[in-house]
Amino acid sequence: MAVQDPYDTRPFGQDTTTGMGVQLLMLEVLCRAVGLGTAGWLTGSTFAVVTWAVLTLALRRSWTGSFGPANRVTLARAVLVGGVTALVADSFAHRVPVAVLVALATVALILDAVDGHVARRTGTATELGARFDMEVDAFLILVLSIYVAMPLGAWVLLIGLMRYAFVAASWALPWLRGDLPHSMARKTVAALQGIVLVVAGAGIVPTAWAFLAVGLALALLVWSFGRDVAWLWRTRESAA
Repeated sequence: MAVQDPYDTRPFGQDTTTGMGVQLLMLEVLCRAVGLGTAGWLTGSTFAVVTWAVLTLALRRSWTGSFGPANRVTLARAVLVGGVTALVADSFAHRVPVAVLVALATVALILDAVDGHVARRTGTATELGARFDMEVDAFLILVLSIYVAMPLGAWVLLIGLMRYAFVAASWALPWLRGDLPHSMARKTVAALQGIVLVVAGAGIVPTAWAFLAVGLALALLVWSFGRDVAWLWRTRESAA
């Protein structure tokens, strides 16, 4: 009986390639339906290619034999995030349809509660899947913060950049890479960021209220990261 090469991407290559194809198809639909410009198309295409390349490499290194149903849900979320990214990039050149942008972001946020549930129900939860889910979440928050920063100010970017700043700090401070305990408060604060940014970006509330809501969301995020950093500092010796 032949032994499968652990670096063979055929079991999951079809999923990742299909995901990239669907992403490009979405960009074409946006071009025809809402007039997505060159900047948006190029940004969305770059997002699709980079996502495919990074995900394929990560799957190879993890020796994953199957992509799994939960990762397919996360990949669908990534396609939606690619659409949001394209629209936000295009918004620097001309006005984009806010309703479409909000709809794509909202569905992506809703599906965030689905992939984890699917992973647990099917017994396919993996470290790679959790990381994939986290990266999609982080990038969506970054893109939304860029969009909301245009009317509210550059300070909103702190929401999208905080997680990346934490990762960058962990390169210099290895104790920041320790495992954190499960926290419902952390998950709630993280979910709140996307909801608040979508509402603020939709323009359905007065600017003053949007400013206040986003400011509160940022304060909660600072508290959440600060609490985790403090916990990692206290347990750094035992973790080492």
